[in-house]
Amino acid sequence: MIKPLSAALALCLLYAQPGTFTGAKAGEERSVDGVQLVWCPAGSFRMGSPPNEPGRRPDEEQVDVTLTKGFWIGKFEVTQAQWARISGPFIQAMDKGKGGDIPVYWVSYLEAEDFCRRLSARAWAAGSLPLDWEFRLPTEAQWEYACRAGSTTATAYGGTMSTSQANFDGRPNAGARIGGKIPGESVKAGSYPPNAWGLYDMHGNVWEWCRDWYHSMLPGGTDPDLSTVKGDMNRDGTYSRVRRGGAWIESYEHNRSARRLRYEPERRSDHIGFRIAAVPK
Repeated sequence: MIKPLSAALALCLLYAQPGTFTGAKAGEERSVDGVQLVWCPAGSFRMGSPPNEPGRRPDEEQVDVTLTKGFWIGKFEVTQAQWARISGPFIQAMDKGKGGDIPVYWVSYLEAEDFCRRLSARAWAAGSLPLDWEFRLPTEAQWEYACRAGSTTATAYGGTMSTSQANFDGRPNAGARIGGKIPGESVKAGSYPPNAWGLYDMHGNVWEWCRDWYHSMLPGGTDPDLSTVKGDMNRDGTYSRVRRGGAWIESYEHNRSARRLRYEPERRSDHIGFRIAAVPK
């Protein structure tokens, strides 16, 4: 006699079937273990910034990128409540914005990746994530593709950006417009308007770790991933990962879609957090 499947096992097998976890269109939403995700479909885009963009730097030379696989990315940056639930106590006290719905910071690249591994394991065990998908930090290409959401301008909001659109230091500088309060610390996730795909705080609030090692030339081509290839050595002999998106402490130029900064993966800062992606293995 064949025993019927338990409800939990049936759910796990359902999600394990090919194609059932992918989204249908850009901006589609789903939730896994209480983390809200937004679908980014496969597609092509121009990564980096044009020579005439205010605030542009040499390591933003434009390249063409094709992403052959769609992925889910966090609707918001990982919050302090999510960190506490998945990873436990904070490594360092939250002193630049405190609250469950405020992005977590004082988190190293290594600790952010550990969060992703823990969340993957929980979701696999619950049957809410297929075994051939996992949570990771996004690659640089995935991050910028999601940030742009089809836009080709300096920010997802256009060629300029105001402090009513993102949490950044809007004191006078090229491209910035004062339009709202400047908090001087991180604030509640989702306090500012989303981009065209429904993603919040891709500009400002806290910098976001990316999976790639820092290379002075952007990776172009098909499905670029420099997570295992060390790039430019720092002056002290160390190597850095990439952070994206700007932060509350940074001027407008650092909050553009193409802006990229290096940071050693072992270090932490009061304005660096992260956003997760669910990607096929």
